Amino acid sequence: MKPSRLLLIWLALLLVIGIVLGALRALDVAVPSSLLSINWGLLLALLALAILDAIRLQRLPSPSVRRQMRGSLALGRWSEVRLEVVHDFPQPLNIQVFDHVPNGLSFENLPLSVELQPGQHSEIGYRLRPLKRGHFSFEHCEINLPSPLSLWSGKRLLSVTDHTRVYPDFARLYGGQLLAVDNWLSQLGVRQKQRRGLGLEFHQLREFREGDSLRQIDWKATARQRTPIAREYQDERDQQIIFMLDCGRHMRSQDDELSHFDHALNACLLLSYVALRQGDAVGLSTIASEQPRYLAPVKGTSHLNTLLNTVYDLESTHHSVDYQAAASLLLARQQRRALVVLVTNLRVEDDEDLLTAVNRMGKAHRVIVASLREDVLDSLRHTPVQTLQEALAYCGTVDYLNARAELHERLSAHGVQVVDARPEQLGPALVTHYLSRKKAGSI
Repeated sequence: MKPSRLLLIWLALLLVIGIVLGALRALDVAVPSSLLSINWGLLLALLALAILDAIRLQRLPSPSVRRQMRGSLALGRWSEVRLEVVHDFPQPLNIQVFDHVPNGLSFENLPLSVELQPGQHSEIGYRLRPLKRGHFSFEHCEINLPSPLSLWSGKRLLSVTDHTRVYPDFARLYGGQLLAVDNWLSQLGVRQKQRRGLGLEFHQLREFREGDSLRQIDWKATARQRTPIAREYQDERDQQIIFMLDCGRHMRSQDDELSHFDHALNACLLLSYVALRQGDAVGLSTIASEQPRYLAPVKGTSHLNTLLNTVYDLESTHHSVDYQAAASLLLARQQRRALVVLVTNLRVEDDEDLLTAVNRMGKAHRVIVASLREDVLDSLRHTPVQTLQEALAYCGTVDYLNARAELHERLSAHGVQVVDARPEQLGPALVTHYLSRKKAGSI
């Protein structure tokens, strides 16, 4: 409980009057004694009213608050939280409401002011924006009640418990269901290459059409039907994709609001969505995480929910990546041939360990290394050089990029596909690479 502005103004006014009257008497200025008595009487009356008002405030019942919010939120997306205030006050009352938002969530429009009307429930709202993924608990809501005479303001801390989960930004993934797949992929910047060759899965027989290759003709069916019959192929299905997601210290870089790890997670979910829609099975294995997680490849679009619930609270760590141990674990778990997508941030110091691990996995699986490239590298490379410090930064950047390019060439020489992209472009780049390989029948 704290004094209101009205009480402080009255106290200040009466004290100033008392000081002025006392100063005049000290200067031997004639001051009626009744003025001093009136001033002290008013001061005592104000104190009595303040005590009485404070007692009445203590006896006021606390209103109840119900919080209405979504059980799942998307990282970086604004959402609304509604607060319903229920009370039984016989008189209108202006109160302030402040919701205790957990760390990791930003908010707007707090605290809130609301006028409570007798016999009516009041509903107010504010905006919430998650800055990090994970599980968040709302424990309390704070209400400031004015006293009946508005001389005090009392703080009431109400226990209002709610929970929510913050997932990666999957709204874009589910939004794709409203569009044709091709249109949606093109909006994301995904380019689908033309099909090369016929080494794909047989789909059906149909009549021969203009533009079909002669190699598509099924001669037995043509003889039976006495008209040219062609074989139609579709992209191969029932294949398996496993993401090896680096959760180590290399993924802690941050160029914008999202870290490299968040961009990598979004890219994995985007490709998972596309692959599941294509009829393939998707699995995941984490590297250098606090609690290693593994999901065996499963088909079906509903599997995306399982992926989201598995990775929504993953965080990058300060651990170094042991590619050899990760490769051994994956080879022991995954017996069937699969497309392994290693999502990491390549460093030159890890080249030997990485090459050995990739070569081991490449004997049983097809391997793609997806590497995130820091935006600052491209910025420094295109910055005009005018000072010695800028020249040193430019030379260091070029030297580092050349070393990365050499590592990419070494991986390519061993038959490993490398996708090198800026964080925000990693998702479309992976999808483009996946679709091109799938249409070529090389997964």
